[in-house]
Order: sequence, then structure tokens, then C-alpha cells
Amino acid sequence: MNGPLEGALGIAIIGCGLIGRKRATALPEGVRVTTACDLDVDRAAALVADLAPGAVPTDDPHAAISHPDVGLVIVATTHDQLAALGRMAISEGRHVLLEKPGSHRTEPLLELADLADSLGLQVRVGYNHRFHPGFLKIRELGGEGRYGPLLWIRARYGHGGRIGYESEWRADPSLSGGGELIDQGSHLIDLTRCLAGELDLEFSEYATQFWDMSVDDNVYLALRPRTGGFAWLHASWTEWKNLFSFEVSYRTAKFELTGLGGSYGPERLVLHEMRPEMGPPDSTVFEFPEADGSWRLETEDVVASIQGRPAMGADIRDALAVHDIIDEVYDQ
Repeated sequence: MNGPLEGALGIAIIGCGLIGRKRATALPEGVRVTTACDLDVDRAAALVADLAPGAVPTDDPHAAISHPDVGLVIVATTHDQLAALGRMAISEGRHVLLEKPGSHRTEPLLELADLADSLGLQVRVGYNHRFHPGFLKIRELGGEGRYGPLLWIRARYGHGGRIGYESEWRADPSLSGGGELIDQGSHLIDLTRCLAGELDLEFSEYATQFWDMSVDDNVYLALRPRTGGFAWLHASWTEWKNLFSFEVSYRTAKFELTGLGGSYGPERLVLHEMRPEMGPPDSTVFEFPEADGSWRLETEDVVASIQGRPAMGADIRDALAVHDIIDEVYDQ
């Protein structure tokens, strides 16, 4: 939550719904909410009252962004507003964290990236799954060729929606830019690229198989990393029981990551290491029972990037690489 005012990095939160509130509750030391903005000013006021006493609620994004104590703007709106509000923020000299996918379209995000580069400002994109402990452990143990080259990645992510889901904003392509591909599918693409590097699309299929909506509720992707290996991804709004599964196979070991905490089940990683004589592997289980800390770690990483320190989170160019694949799928 809020740290002391003196010396703290002030942030503006634009969009005070579920994700905006998650961001406000997961701030590291030295970061405080200065302003909170929502088209529904009562919702902004509720966030301030509950999570950020002393912050200024408003329904005017320019007023929130231009507050003299604000150095970082977190934008947690519908996808169609992300890039425009990010552009407003960097035009005021502010660093930015956009919720994923950064925009409902590629073009506004590309324009924002070029402008940020010209002004020397950070624009990060909220692919917070990079900071889940199980994924961090895969990167720690599987990096630098310890188990040989990557063979394949197999990942699934999904939920079952809820009554009225077909009437929510994610079902409107003018607001969302797409369906399950741009929603949970974008996370899977980003995680795969984070591990395997640049990707080429080999096969894709998307469909609306259950919900009465004009966007996809299922997407199936086959991706080929340019450094070798293969990736098969499935994201679904018809999973019915929330699911997250991310498997990574190297030449001499395999990782099985399941769960994200909460309704997705406990986060758990199993490492299977091949024995010289093969046969049943040596298996090590890592349990992560603690509450989801990815939001806080991601914000710490954004602060590191602002301070010129190494950062492992997604920047705007990473988000554009994900959008390139999304565009290729939807354009087929």
C-alpha cells in the first residue's frame, strides 16, 4: 500500500476496477498512490478510501496524470483506451505501466513505442505471469543450457466465464480487440517468447464454440521458436474449471507448472530430471502456497527500469511482438 510521501514515487492509477485495485494493493516500498481516476468518480473515491488515503480521486485523466507528484502512470482500462492514455502520460513526461496487451490494436502501440523512445521514457506492459514463482524457478533452473536445448512447450490457460459474460466489454471487439486470444492467450505467447525467444506462427485456429459473441472463445496455436523446439498453446473461455498449465521439455529434463493460486489452484512446479540410464526420472516438487506476489514484483521491476537498473518484465517492444502474432492469427 502507500509508503511515506517524502521521497516516494507517486503514481496515478487510471481505471479503478478489479485490476486497478489489485495494482493499488500490491505496491512496493517507496511507491504510493497520488491520484486515482475512473470515469465513475465514485469508484475512484472508493479506491482512495479503501486503499490510498490522502490520494486525490477524479474522473479527469489529464488531471490525474499531470499532478506534480506523479512519476508513474498505471493504466488499467479497457484495451481500446490503453495506448491513448499511455500517450497522454508520456506527453506529460511520465513513465507508464499499461495493463496487457497494451492496446486493442498494434498501430497505436507502435506509435506509443516510438514516442516513448524519442522522449527517453519507460513504457512497460503488465504481463505479470512472468513474475509468478513457478515461472521464475523455471527460468532460474532451466536457463543457460543446463538441461540442453529446448524441445517443446505445451501450455493451456482457461476459465469458464460467468452468467452474462457475453455482454461484458471483453465480448465487444471495438473495446477488446479480440477474444480469448488477446485475453489469456497473450499471456501464453509472452511466457513462451520469454523462455524461447522470437517465435514464428506455424498453425492457428480460433473459434467461437459456446458463447454468443462476436469474438473467439477458444484459440489453438502452434509456434516455432527461431532457436529451435516447438510450442503448442491452447487458451479457452470454455474450460469451466479454471486451469493454468505450462510444461517445458528440454533434452534432459522437463518442468510441469500448474496453478496460479486462488481459483486456479495452488501453484506447483515439478522438475523431472533424466537419469543417465533413463527410466523413471528424478522428480523434485516445488510448492508455492503463498499469496500471488506477481503484481508487487512486477511493479518493483517497473521501478527498476525507471531507475536504469536491469528489468525482466515486458516492455512495449515485447508487447508489440505478442501483438504481431495476434495480428497474424486474426488476419488469416
